[in-house]
Amino acid sequence: MKITGYRTLRTVHDWGRPVGDANGFVAGGVTEVPVLLVETDGGLTGVGLGAHAEADRIFPAVEGQDPRAVTALYDRMLAHTFKSGHGGAVFGTIGAFDMALWDLKAKMAGEPLWRTLGAADRFVPGYASGLDIALGDEELVALYTGWAERGFTGAKIKGGLDTERDILRLGAVAEVLRTNTRSPALMLDVNETWGRHQAVRLLARVESRVELSWIEEPVRRWDVAGNRAVGRAARTAVATGENLTGLEQFRPLLAGDAVQVVQTGSVWGITHFLRVATLAHGHDLPVSPVGYETNPLAHAAAAAPNHLVTEVQDTSAPVGITVDQVIADGGIVLGDAVGLGITVDEAALARLDETAGWAQPAGPHVRPSAAGLRLVAESGPGGRTEGDRTPDTVERLPRDGRTERESTP
Repeated sequence: MKITGYRTLRTVHDWGRPVGDANGFVAGGVTEVPVLLVETDGGLTGVGLGAHAEADRIFPAVEGQDPRAVTALYDRMLAHTFKSGHGGAVFGTIGAFDMALWDLKAKMAGEPLWRTLGAADRFVPGYASGLDIALGDEELVALYTGWAERGFTGAKIKGGLDTERDILRLGAVAEVLRTNTRSPALMLDVNETWGRHQAVRLLARVESRVELSWIEEPVRRWDVAGNRAVGRAARTAVATGENLTGLEQFRPLLAGDAVQVVQTGSVWGITHFLRVATLAHGHDLPVSPVGYETNPLAHAAAAAPNHLVTEVQDTSAPVGITVDQVIADGGIVLGDAVGLGITVDEAALARLDETAGWAQPAGPHVRPSAAGLRLVAESGPGGRTEGDRTPDTVERLPRDGRTERESTP
């Protein structure tokens, strides 16, 4: 069987709530989901999800090839961008193709991908993560009550702008999850919004009142000295890695003992996850995938010996997408459908006329110039300041004209 072509589709995910982080949020709660279909001369089609703006550039690396050689094809795609580099949008495109190729490989084998990858168990432990910085008190509790009803014992909230607000929100979520466990696992994700000058101080304030399982992206993703300083001063683990592209970006952090929970972004593909997991395993560190639509890395996580827990961001799928998995018992229960278990209803996608806002200039993928340079708490959604409770209404986070594009939520 040979790869003959590809097609690009687009759908949306209606979260039913505002979603975002310290860098911004989508008030309408509808985000775009790019879909990549890789076609073969044998009639099978592989499905990949995630942005793939460089598809025209990457496709020649896999055209005419046997999709079963997926890891070799991954290296061909990297080699195809040798001179200009494989970061950013290029790496995302490689990830989308890689996801589709693994889907094809398992379909050709007539089995679910978790079987192809050698997993023995279809259950993948998870933690709840609502991308929830814009939610008010009652909305936050209602959201995590739904997660608790599905058996979850751990949760991650978005914060970083106002530590007093973060402490109150962590406490509220912990109280909800105590229906399932006496000691919920709590994580705080500040999405690189702290500077090295403040990260240790602000984390100490949080830790004085809340027991955290990890602090996520406390400083910039590549800052070895900064992440190490946070880790040495804190009781909790430092988690980072979702926005790193390629093993070469992980090596300095691991060699510098600057990360305790190694993360990968789902949009970077399955081969990337497997290689990072192996690198982390060689350092006796756990790996934890960051969530994305349909949880595509769950199949690979099931096969990783050092998998800790997978982020689960929602219980519904994008419009026109179905996936053979169940969110229950505090994790992801993978099904028996071949490949990734993803089915695309192209007719439903063709009828879409809804606009989406994940990549808009005011969204969470644009880094405000104030990030890392704040001395005091900043007003969050709803205009509240430190010491206030969470907002009743949803507004934009403070933002200015100087921005930096980000890659994943």
